[in-house]
Amino acid sequence: MHSAVLLIEFGSIILGLGLLGRVAARFQFSPIPLYLLAGLAFGEGGLLPLGASEEFVATGAEIGVILLLLMLGLEYTASDLVSNLKSHYPAGVVDFCLNALPGAAAALLLGWGPVAAVVLAGVTWISSSGVIAKVLGDLGRVGNRETPVILSILVLEDLAMAVYLPIVTALVAGAGLLSGSLTLAIALGVAGLVLFVALRYGRLISRFVSSDDPEKLLLVVLGLTILVAGVAQELQVSAAVGAFLVGIALSGEVAEGAHTLLSPLRDLFAAVFFVFFGLHTDPASIPPVLLPALALAVVTAGTKIATGYWAARRAGISVRGRWRTGGTLVARGEFSIVIAGLAVTAGIEPSLGPLATAYVLLLVIIGPLTARYTEPLATRWALRRESAKAAQEVPPLVEKQEQTSVGD
Repeated sequence: MHSAVLLIEFGSIILGLGLLGRVAARFQFSPIPLYLLAGLAFGEGGLLPLGASEEFVATGAEIGVILLLLMLGLEYTASDLVSNLKSHYPAGVVDFCLNALPGAAAALLLGWGPVAAVVLAGVTWISSSGVIAKVLGDLGRVGNRETPVILSILVLEDLAMAVYLPIVTALVAGAGLLSGSLTLAIALGVAGLVLFVALRYGRLISRFVSSDDPEKLLLVVLGLTILVAGVAQELQVSAAVGAFLVGIALSGEVAEGAHTLLSPLRDLFAAVFFVFFGLHTDPASIPPVLLPALALAVVTAGTKIATGYWAARRAGISVRGRWRTGGTLVARGEFSIVIAGLAVTAGIEPSLGPLATAYVLLLVIIGPLTARYTEPLATRWALRRESAKAAQEVPPLVEKQEQTSVGD
Protein backbone atom coordinates (compact mmCIF):
# COMPACT_ATOMS: atom_id res chain seq x y z
CA MET A 1 0.00 0.00 0.00
CA HIS A 2 2.81 2.39 0.91
CA SER A 3 4.60 1.74 -2.40
CA ALA A 4 1.38 2.33 -4.34
CA VAL A 5 0.88 5.71 -2.66
CA LEU A 6 4.53 6.60 -3.32
CA LEU A 7 4.16 5.79 -7.02
CA ILE A 8 0.92 7.76 -7.27
CA GLU A 9 2.38 10.80 -5.52
CA PHE A 10 5.69 10.79 -7.38
CA GLY A 11 3.99 10.13 -10.71
CA SER A 12 1.67 13.06 -10.08
CA ILE A 13 4.66 15.29 -9.28
CA ILE A 14 6.48 14.37 -12.50
CA LEU A 15 3.32 14.77 -14.60
CA GLY A 16 2.63 18.14 -12.99
CA LEU A 17 6.20 19.31 -13.64
CA GLY A 18 5.89 18.32 -17.28
CA LEU A 19 2.70 20.34 -17.65
CA LEU A 20 4.24 23.33 -15.87
CA GLY A 21 7.27 23.10 -18.17
CA ARG A 22 4.93 23.27 -21.18
CA VAL A 23 3.22 26.36 -19.77
CA ALA A 24 6.59 28.05 -19.21
CA ALA A 25 7.77 27.18 -22.73
CA ARG A 26 4.55 28.53 -24.22
CA PHE A 27 5.09 31.93 -22.60
CA GLN A 28 8.89 31.80 -23.08
CA PHE A 29 10.09 32.12 -19.48
CA SER A 30 12.01 29.92 -17.06
CA PRO A 31 9.99 27.11 -15.41
CA ILE A 32 11.90 27.48 -12.10
CA PRO A 33 9.29 29.82 -10.49
CA LEU A 34 6.53 27.35 -11.35
CA TYR A 35 8.52 24.44 -9.87
CA LEU A 36 9.05 26.40 -6.66
CA LEU A 37 5.35 27.27 -6.50
CA ALA A 38 4.47 23.60 -7.01
CA GLY A 39 6.70 22.70 -4.08
CA LEU A 40 4.99 25.35 -1.95
CA ALA A 41 1.60 23.91 -2.91
CA PHE A 42 2.53 20.33 -1.91
CA GLY A 43 4.70 21.14 1.14
CA GLU A 44 4.05 21.95 4.76
CA GLY A 45 1.10 24.32 5.01
CA GLY A 46 0.34 23.91 1.30
CA LEU A 47 -2.84 22.86 -0.48
CA LEU A 48 -2.08 19.11 -0.54
CA PRO A 49 0.91 18.05 1.61
CA LEU A 50 2.80 14.95 0.50
CA GLY A 51 3.52 12.05 2.82
CA ALA A 52 4.83 8.82 1.33
CA SER A 53 7.07 10.24 -1.42
CA GLU A 54 8.89 12.96 0.54
CA GLU A 55 11.98 10.82 1.27
CA PHE A 56 12.15 9.66 -2.34
CA VAL A 57 11.86 13.26 -3.55
CA ALA A 58 14.70 14.24 -1.17
CA THR A 59 17.00 11.66 -2.79
CA GLY A 60 15.99 12.83 -6.25
CA ALA A 61 16.69 16.43 -5.23
CA GLU A 62 20.22 15.52 -4.12
CA ILE A 63 20.85 13.84 -7.47
CA GLY A 64 19.46 16.96 -9.15
CA VAL A 65 22.06 19.18 -7.49
CA ILE A 66 24.84 16.77 -8.48
CA LEU A 67 23.71 16.72 -12.12
CA LEU A 68 23.32 20.51 -12.26
CA LEU A 69 26.91 20.99 -11.15
CA LEU A 70 28.21 18.17 -13.38
CA MET A 71 26.63 19.77 -16.45
CA LEU A 72 28.13 23.14 -15.55
CA GLY A 73 31.54 21.51 -15.28
CA LEU A 74 31.13 19.84 -18.67
CA GLU A 75 30.77 23.28 -20.26
CA TYR A 76 34.40 24.16 -19.50
CA THR A 77 37.80 22.57 -19.77
CA ALA A 78 40.52 23.02 -17.16
CA SER A 79 42.53 25.19 -19.57
CA ASP A 80 39.46 27.40 -20.16
CA LEU A 81 39.12 27.89 -16.43
CA VAL A 82 42.77 28.82 -15.99
CA SER A 83 42.69 31.30 -18.88
CA ASN A 84 39.47 32.87 -17.57
CA LEU A 85 41.00 33.28 -14.15
CA LYS A 86 44.01 35.06 -15.60
CA SER A 87 42.16 37.46 -17.89
CA HIS A 88 38.85 38.18 -16.15
CA TYR A 89 39.53 37.91 -12.41
CA PRO A 90 39.00 41.70 -11.86
CA ALA A 91 35.42 41.27 -13.09
CA GLY A 92 35.01 38.43 -10.60
CA VAL A 93 36.21 40.66 -7.75
CA VAL A 94 33.80 43.46 -8.75
CA ASP A 95 31.01 40.89 -9.08
CA PHE A 96 31.64 39.65 -5.54
CA CYS A 97 31.86 43.11 -3.97
CA LEU A 98 28.75 44.53 -5.65
CA ASN A 99 26.49 41.49 -5.27
CA ALA A 100 27.58 39.48 -2.21
CA LEU A 101 27.88 42.41 0.19
CA PRO A 102 24.20 43.52 -0.13
CA GLY A 103 23.07 40.03 0.89
CA ALA A 104 25.42 39.95 3.87
CA ALA A 105 24.33 43.44 4.94
CA ALA A 106 20.64 42.49 4.66
CA ALA A 107 21.11 39.43 6.90
CA LEU A 108 22.92 41.50 9.52
CA LEU A 109 20.28 44.25 9.39
CA LEU A 110 17.59 41.60 9.92
CA GLY A 111 19.50 40.36 12.96
CA TRP A 112 20.18 36.87 11.61
CA GLY A 113 23.84 36.67 12.62
CA PRO A 114 27.14 36.14 10.76
CA VAL A 115 26.51 32.58 9.51
CA ALA A 116 23.24 33.60 7.86
CA ALA A 117 25.06 36.66 6.45
CA VAL A 118 27.61 34.42 4.70
CA VAL A 119 24.80 32.25 3.31
CA LEU A 120 22.66 35.16 2.08
CA ALA A 121 25.75 36.74 0.51
CA GLY A 122 26.07 33.65 -1.69
CA VAL A 123 22.36 33.69 -2.52
CA THR A 124 22.57 37.26 -3.87
CA TRP A 125 26.01 36.81 -5.46
CA ILE A 126 25.63 33.93 -7.92
CA SER A 127 23.75 34.34 -11.20
CA SER A 128 21.78 31.46 -12.68
CA SER A 129 23.86 29.82 -15.42
CA GLY A 130 20.89 27.71 -16.52
CA VAL A 131 18.46 30.60 -16.88
CA ILE A 132 21.05 32.85 -18.54
CA ALA A 133 22.08 30.17 -21.04
CA LYS A 134 18.41 29.70 -21.98
CA VAL A 135 17.85 33.45 -22.30
CA LEU A 136 20.90 33.86 -24.56
CA GLY A 137 19.58 31.12 -26.83
CA ASP A 138 16.02 32.45 -26.87
CA LEU A 139 17.19 35.99 -27.73
CA GLY A 140 19.66 34.79 -30.39
CA ARG A 141 22.65 36.37 -28.65
CA VAL A 142 24.96 33.36 -28.39
CA GLY A 143 27.20 34.80 -31.12
CA ASN A 144 27.18 38.39 -29.81
CA ARG A 145 30.46 40.05 -28.94
CA GLU A 146 29.46 40.53 -25.29
CA THR A 147 28.54 36.87 -24.73
CA PRO A 148 32.13 35.74 -23.87
CA VAL A 149 32.18 38.39 -21.13
CA ILE A 150 28.93 37.00 -19.69
CA LEU A 151 30.24 33.44 -19.82
CA SER A 152 33.53 34.48 -18.20
CA ILE A 153 31.70 35.96 -15.22
CA LEU A 154 29.60 32.80 -14.91
CA VAL A 155 32.74 30.62 -15.05
CA LEU A 156 34.39 32.69 -12.32
CA GLU A 157 31.28 32.33 -10.16
CA ASP A 158 31.28 28.57 -10.72
CA LEU A 159 34.94 28.40 -9.75
CA ALA A 160 34.30 30.49 -6.65
CA MET A 161 31.69 27.94 -5.61
CA ALA A 162 34.43 25.33 -5.29
CA VAL A 163 35.79 27.43 -2.40
CA TYR A 164 32.58 28.98 -1.11
CA LEU A 165 30.44 25.82 -0.75
CA PRO A 166 32.89 24.02 1.59
CA ILE A 167 33.05 27.17 3.75
CA VAL A 168 29.27 27.35 3.98
CA THR A 169 29.02 23.60 4.64
CA ALA A 170 31.44 23.94 7.57
CA LEU A 171 29.70 27.03 8.94
CA VAL A 172 26.15 25.65 8.84
CA ALA A 173 27.37 22.40 10.41
CA GLY A 174 28.65 24.43 13.35
CA ALA A 175 32.27 23.41 12.80
CA GLY A 176 34.88 25.26 14.83
CA LEU A 177 37.73 27.32 13.43
CA LEU A 178 40.12 24.35 13.28
CA SER A 179 37.57 21.98 11.77
CA GLY A 180 36.36 24.59 9.30
CA SER A 181 39.90 25.44 8.23
CA LEU A 182 40.64 21.74 7.74
CA THR A 183 37.50 21.35 5.61
CA LEU A 184 38.47 24.33 3.46
CA ALA A 185 42.05 23.06 3.11
CA ILE A 186 40.77 19.65 1.98
CA ALA A 187 38.37 21.27 -0.49
CA LEU A 188 41.07 23.49 -1.97
CA GLY A 189 43.49 20.57 -2.10
CA VAL A 190 40.97 18.35 -3.88
CA ALA A 191 40.01 21.15 -6.31
CA GLY A 192 43.67 21.89 -7.05
CA LEU A 193 44.45 18.20 -7.52
CA VAL A 194 41.53 17.68 -9.89
CA LEU A 195 42.48 20.75 -11.94
CA PHE A 196 46.08 19.53 -12.13
CA VAL A 197 44.99 16.04 -13.19
CA ALA A 198 42.51 17.49 -15.71
CA LEU A 199 45.19 19.71 -17.25
CA ARG A 200 47.84 17.01 -17.30
CA TYR A 201 45.85 13.82 -17.86
CA GLY A 202 42.47 15.04 -19.12
CA ARG A 203 42.81 13.21 -22.42
CA LEU A 204 43.63 9.93 -20.68
CA ILE A 205 40.61 10.26 -18.37
CA SER A 206 38.34 11.09 -21.28
CA ARG A 207 39.74 8.15 -23.26
CA PHE A 208 39.07 5.82 -20.30
CA VAL A 209 35.48 7.03 -19.93
CA SER A 210 34.82 7.22 -23.69
CA SER A 211 32.58 4.67 -25.37
CA ASP A 212 30.77 4.46 -28.68
CA ASP A 213 27.83 2.84 -26.90
CA PRO A 214 25.61 5.62 -25.40
CA GLU A 215 24.36 3.26 -22.68
CA LYS A 216 27.88 2.45 -21.43
CA LEU A 217 28.96 6.09 -21.61
CA LEU A 218 25.93 7.18 -19.61
CA LEU A 219 26.45 4.54 -16.93
CA VAL A 220 30.18 5.22 -16.53
CA VAL A 221 29.86 9.02 -16.38
CA LEU A 222 26.84 8.96 -14.07
CA GLY A 223 28.36 6.30 -11.81
CA LEU A 224 31.72 8.11 -11.63
CA THR A 225 30.03 11.41 -10.82
CA ILE A 226 27.85 10.07 -8.01
CA LEU A 227 30.79 8.09 -6.61
CA VAL A 228 33.09 11.13 -6.53
CA ALA A 229 30.26 13.28 -5.09
CA GLY A 230 29.77 10.74 -2.31
CA VAL A 231 33.51 10.58 -1.53
CA ALA A 232 33.67 14.39 -1.51
CA GLN A 233 30.79 14.58 0.93
CA GLU A 234 32.44 11.97 3.15
CA LEU A 235 35.54 14.20 3.26
CA GLN A 236 33.33 17.11 4.42
CA VAL A 237 33.50 18.68 0.95
CA SER A 238 30.27 19.51 -0.86
CA ALA A 239 29.00 16.74 -3.13
CA ALA A 240 28.09 19.46 -5.64
CA VAL A 241 31.72 20.59 -5.81
CA GLY A 242 32.84 17.01 -6.44
CA ALA A 243 30.40 16.71 -9.34
CA PHE A 244 31.54 20.06 -10.77
CA LEU A 245 35.17 18.92 -10.72
CA VAL A 246 34.29 15.66 -12.50
CA GLY A 247 32.68 17.72 -15.26
CA ILE A 248 35.83 19.81 -15.59
CA ALA A 249 38.00 16.69 -15.86
CA LEU A 250 36.02 15.38 -18.85
CA SER A 251 36.56 17.06 -22.21
CA GLY A 252 36.28 16.66 -25.97
CA GLU A 253 33.85 14.16 -27.47
CA VAL A 254 33.21 12.55 -24.09
CA ALA A 255 31.99 15.84 -22.61
CA GLU A 256 29.78 16.49 -25.64
CA GLY A 257 28.34 12.97 -25.58
CA ALA A 258 27.76 13.04 -21.82
CA HIS A 259 26.12 16.46 -22.10
CA THR A 260 23.66 15.17 -24.70
CA LEU A 261 22.84 12.02 -22.75
CA LEU A 262 22.57 13.62 -19.32
CA SER A 263 20.58 16.74 -20.27
CA PRO A 264 17.15 15.04 -19.91
CA LEU A 265 18.17 13.50 -16.57
CA ARG A 266 19.47 16.86 -15.34
CA ASP A 267 16.22 18.60 -16.29
CA LEU A 268 14.16 15.93 -14.54
CA PHE A 269 16.08 15.82 -11.26
CA ALA A 270 16.73 19.57 -11.22
CA ALA A 271 12.97 20.12 -11.40
CA VAL A 272 12.57 17.66 -8.50
CA PHE A 273 15.19 19.66 -6.57
CA PHE A 274 13.28 22.93 -6.95
CA VAL A 275 10.08 21.19 -5.88
CA PHE A 276 11.86 19.73 -2.85
CA PHE A 277 13.06 23.19 -1.80
CA GLY A 278 9.52 24.46 -2.04
CA LEU A 279 8.26 21.48 -0.02
CA HIS A 280 10.33 22.62 2.95
CA THR A 281 9.06 26.20 2.81
CA ASP A 282 5.77 27.06 4.48
CA PRO A 283 3.81 29.41 2.15
CA ALA A 284 2.58 31.30 5.22
CA SER A 285 6.18 32.25 6.03
CA ILE A 286 6.72 34.12 2.72
CA PRO A 287 4.49 37.23 3.17
CA PRO A 288 6.46 38.50 6.22
CA VAL A 289 9.72 38.45 4.20
CA LEU A 290 8.26 39.60 0.88
CA LEU A 291 9.19 43.28 1.30
CA PRO A 292 12.83 42.52 2.29
CA ALA A 293 13.04 40.07 -0.62
CA LEU A 294 11.68 42.69 -3.04
CA ALA A 295 14.07 45.36 -1.76
CA LEU A 296 17.00 42.95 -2.03
CA ALA A 297 15.92 41.94 -5.54
CA VAL A 298 15.77 45.57 -6.72
CA VAL A 299 19.16 46.44 -5.21
CA THR A 300 20.98 43.35 -6.50
CA ALA A 301 19.38 43.60 -9.94
CA GLY A 302 20.96 47.06 -10.15
CA THR A 303 24.33 45.82 -8.88
CA LYS A 304 24.38 42.96 -11.41
CA ILE A 305 23.64 45.39 -14.24
CA ALA A 306 26.49 47.58 -12.98
CA THR A 307 28.80 44.54 -12.81
CA GLY A 308 28.05 43.50 -16.39
CA TYR A 309 28.38 47.06 -17.68
CA TRP A 310 31.79 47.49 -16.03
CA ALA A 311 33.10 44.10 -17.22
CA ALA A 312 31.93 44.71 -20.80
CA ARG A 313 33.44 48.22 -20.87
CA ARG A 314 36.74 46.76 -19.66
CA ALA A 315 36.57 44.28 -22.56
CA GLY A 316 36.01 47.09 -25.10
CA ILE A 317 32.35 46.29 -25.82
CA SER A 318 30.06 49.03 -27.20
CA VAL A 319 27.64 50.87 -24.91
CA ARG A 320 24.65 48.87 -26.09
CA GLY A 321 26.55 45.62 -25.53
CA ARG A 322 27.44 46.76 -22.00
CA TRP A 323 23.78 47.24 -21.11
CA ARG A 324 22.90 43.85 -22.64
CA THR A 325 25.64 42.22 -20.56
CA GLY A 326 24.38 43.74 -17.33
CA GLY A 327 20.73 42.95 -18.01
CA THR A 328 21.49 39.33 -18.89
CA LEU A 329 23.29 38.64 -15.58
CA VAL A 330 20.36 39.61 -13.32
CA ALA A 331 18.66 36.20 -13.00
CA ARG A 332 19.35 34.06 -9.94
CA GLY A 333 18.28 30.43 -9.70
CA GLU A 334 19.77 27.02 -9.04
CA PHE A 335 22.91 28.04 -7.13
CA SER A 336 20.99 30.45 -4.89
CA ILE A 337 18.55 27.70 -3.97
CA VAL A 338 21.39 25.19 -3.41
CA ILE A 339 23.12 27.59 -1.01
CA ALA A 340 19.93 28.45 0.84
CA GLY A 341 19.05 24.76 0.98
CA LEU A 342 22.22 24.03 2.97
CA ALA A 343 21.16 26.56 5.62
CA VAL A 344 17.53 25.40 5.66
CA THR A 345 18.57 21.77 6.17
CA ALA A 346 20.84 22.80 9.05
CA GLY A 347 18.11 24.96 10.63
CA ILE A 348 20.25 28.11 10.68
CA GLU A 349 17.48 30.72 10.34
CA PRO A 350 13.77 29.88 9.83
CA SER A 351 13.13 32.95 7.67
CA LEU A 352 16.11 32.38 5.36
CA GLY A 353 14.39 29.73 3.23
CA PRO A 354 11.24 31.77 2.60
CA LEU A 355 13.32 34.89 1.84
CA ALA A 356 15.52 32.98 -0.63
CA THR A 357 12.44 31.44 -2.28
CA ALA A 358 10.73 34.82 -2.71
CA TYR A 359 14.01 36.41 -3.87
CA VAL A 360 14.67 33.75 -6.53
CA LEU A 361 11.04 33.81 -7.68
CA LEU A 362 11.28 37.57 -8.21
CA LEU A 363 14.61 37.55 -10.05
CA VAL A 364 13.87 34.49 -12.18
CA ILE A 365 10.85 36.42 -13.46
CA ILE A 366 12.64 39.79 -13.69
CA GLY A 367 15.90 38.39 -15.15
CA PRO A 368 14.62 37.50 -18.66
CA LEU A 369 12.86 40.89 -18.78
CA THR A 370 16.02 42.84 -17.92
CA ALA A 371 17.96 40.79 -20.47
CA ARG A 372 15.49 41.79 -23.16
CA TYR A 373 14.69 45.41 -22.22
CA THR A 374 17.66 46.93 -20.35
CA GLU A 375 19.52 47.92 -23.53
CA PRO A 376 16.57 49.49 -25.42
CA LEU A 377 15.40 51.34 -22.30
CA ALA A 378 18.92 52.64 -21.62
CA THR A 379 19.27 53.70 -25.28
CA ARG A 380 15.92 55.51 -25.20
CA TRP A 381 16.87 57.24 -21.94
CA ALA A 382 20.22 58.34 -23.44
CA LEU A 383 18.51 59.72 -26.56
CA ARG A 384 15.96 61.60 -24.46
CA ARG A 385 18.75 63.03 -22.32
CA GLU A 386 20.63 64.20 -25.44
CA SER A 387 17.45 65.77 -26.82
CA ALA A 388 16.82 67.63 -23.57
CA LYS A 389 20.42 68.83 -23.50
CA ALA A 390 20.18 70.05 -27.10
CA ALA A 391 16.91 71.86 -26.32
CA GLN A 392 18.60 73.73 -23.47
CA GLU A 393 21.35 74.90 -25.81
CA VAL A 394 18.95 76.33 -28.43
CA PRO A 395 17.81 79.61 -26.71
CA PRO A 396 21.29 81.17 -26.42
CA LEU A 397 21.90 80.50 -30.12
CA VAL A 398 18.58 82.08 -31.08
CA GLU A 399 19.26 85.13 -28.89
CA LYS A 400 22.69 85.55 -30.49
CA GLN A 401 21.15 85.40 -33.97
CA GLU A 402 18.57 88.04 -33.01
CA GLN A 403 21.28 90.39 -31.71
CA THR A 404 23.20 89.94 -34.99
CA SER A 405 20.09 90.82 -37.00
CA VAL A 406 19.51 94.03 -34.96
CA GLY A 407 23.14 95.11 -35.47
CA ASP A 408 22.87 94.62 -39.20
